[in-house]
Amino acid sequence: MARGLFLVFEGGDASGKSTQARRVAEHFGALFTFEPGDTPLGKDLRKWLLADPTPMLPQTEALLMLADRSHHVASVVEPTLQSGRHVVSDRFFASTLAYQGYGRGVDLGELIAATDLAIGTCRPDLTVLIDVSVDVANERRARDLRDRFETSDLDFHQRVRDGYLEMARRSPQDWFVVDGSKSELEVARLIDERVATLPWHHG
Repeated sequence: MARGLFLVFEGGDASGKSTQARRVAEHFGALFTFEPGDTPLGKDLRKWLLADPTPMLPQTEALLMLADRSHHVASVVEPTLQSGRHVVSDRFFASTLAYQGYGRGVDLGELIAATDLAIGTCRPDLTVLIDVSVDVANERRARDLRDRFETSDLDFHQRVRDGYLEMARRSPQDWFVVDGSKSELEVARLIDERVATLPWHHG
C-alpha cells in the first residue's frame, strides 16, 4: 500500500494557516491534525504550554513541545500515513525551530538533534508557509492574555517570521511560501496550484 502524503502548514499567529490547512485536508479527504494538543496527552501538554501562565525556561518550553510531537507522530501521524491515508497538519517541527529557536534563542543545533529524536524519519512531503508581516498579524490577532505566544512582544514575532523565511530559503524544494496578506481566496488559489503538483493517490 502506498504511504500517504504528509502536508504541513506553518506560519505565525493570525496568518490564516489553520483555515487553509482544514480546507485542504477536507478537499483531499486527508486527516486534519494540529500541534500542540491533538492527543489526550497533548491536551494536557497544551494546557501547560498555552493556557497556563506558568513561567518556564525556553528549553523547558521546547521540550514540552517535542514531547507532544513525539507522541503525536507515534500515535497519530505515522500510523495514518502507513495506512495509506494522507495527513494535513497545522504546525509541525518547523514551529519549534521558529518559536523556541529563532524566537526564544534556544540553540538550533540542539533543537534539531532533539527533533530527530522526537520524530525519527517522519518528515513532511511539503511545508506550506503562509507569511504575513508582523504588523498585519498584529492587526488581525485577537489577543489572548492567557497565551504565552500571543502576548509576546513584536520583536519576538519578527524573529519567528525571519526564522520561518530562513528555513524556507534553505530548503526551497521542501517549502512553499505564500503571501498571506493577499485575500483568503487568492491564498487558497496559490496553495491549490502548488499542492496539486504533489503525487496524491486515492486508495
